[in-house]
Amino acid sequence: MFNKSIFPFRFPEQALVGIGALSLLANETKKYGEKVLIITDPGLMKTGIVEKVKSLLEENEICCDVYSDVKPEPPTSSINECASVAREGRYDVLIGLGGGSAIDVCKGVSVLSTNAGVINDYFFPAVVPNRGLPIIAIPTTSGTGAEVTCNAVFVDEIKGTKMTVQSPYIMPAIALVDPELTLTCPPQLTAATGLDALAHAIESYTAQKAQPLTEMYALESIRYISKYLRSAVYNGGNIESRYGMSLGSFMAGVTLANAGINAVHAMAHSLGGKHGVPHGVSNGLLLSYVMEYNMIADMDKFAKIAEAMGENVHGLTTRDKALKGVEAVKKLCNDVKIPLKISDLGMNIRKEDLYELIPNIIANTRSMSNNPRTLSAKEVEEIFLNAY
Repeated sequence: MFNKSIFPFRFPEQALVGIGALSLLANETKKYGEKVLIITDPGLMKTGIVEKVKSLLEENEICCDVYSDVKPEPPTSSINECASVAREGRYDVLIGLGGGSAIDVCKGVSVLSTNAGVINDYFFPAVVPNRGLPIIAIPTTSGTGAEVTCNAVFVDEIKGTKMTVQSPYIMPAIALVDPELTLTCPPQLTAATGLDALAHAIESYTAQKAQPLTEMYALESIRYISKYLRSAVYNGGNIESRYGMSLGSFMAGVTLANAGINAVHAMAHSLGGKHGVPHGVSNGLLLSYVMEYNMIADMDKFAKIAEAMGENVHGLTTRDKALKGVEAVKKLCNDVKIPLKISDLGMNIRKEDLYELIPNIIANTRSMSNNPRTLSAKEVEEIFLNAY
């Protein structure tokens, strides 16, 4: 897809990527101050990672407190609660340690550190007027890419859907990506976050706002995830696979931050926000069905996705190559045990429940307008029914 517009390219102030990158944390933190709030979740507290990070900072004379009550798919109330803690503590810098939920809560707290009100006041298209506390993002999963994006997603408890805060002010100052920190990520979460990253890469590669730099990152991300996700799920102690997934997730986050997402995430946000389907699971489940609908808009790109996923496409027509990409996603989901049918989620979601989601999806013009193919409400309904 040819994009003739002038494009910005967003990236953290600094990215530290590689095995052992955590050892650089203290020196980097001191550039921003000496009083830190680590924002994380209860599950990570049990792994020893939080204590390791805390000790590393304290050994270097950095005062460090921990907020560990981040909830999965974070509701707005939890961001507002954590922000109150951060205001009282008068911290210099925030560290988001964990998966996308912890890093997104960290971003929300940064917004509220210098801006009045509650996080609901800054849902897109609202503008965040003031830059907040600097953010150091340290992912312990390979999936959301939150360490390199200027978005944060929260569940609006009133509307029952996911809403986004979008601002250049919430791009982390430092993205510290150490694959060793993902070794404790359990198989099911590894699979779900990996499919989330793959959705980021495929959506942004085929997006209306795609441009040469994002296409480069996206295709390379697809290659890494396709090569390493199965091994990371079933042999989680394999550091090469964890390293490959860390790179794949990082690159998917970079392309997401610049080219954006489209119909897969628009549908997944509504499904997850209303029915509590984990974010990576809903994206992985819906991805192949949306791809199948979208591919006619740009078959060359969807054919390249098949090649990047390692499919043998020699001698095939462009259309058949594109279909190979769709099948490759389905095979990957099957292999890592991500359901391919909504009815297999075991969450008692009825067909009629899906119809109720469609108005919110169509209203999500930021994502839907970025889809390579224009989708009507009827077409969204058809995709849902195919996936049911």
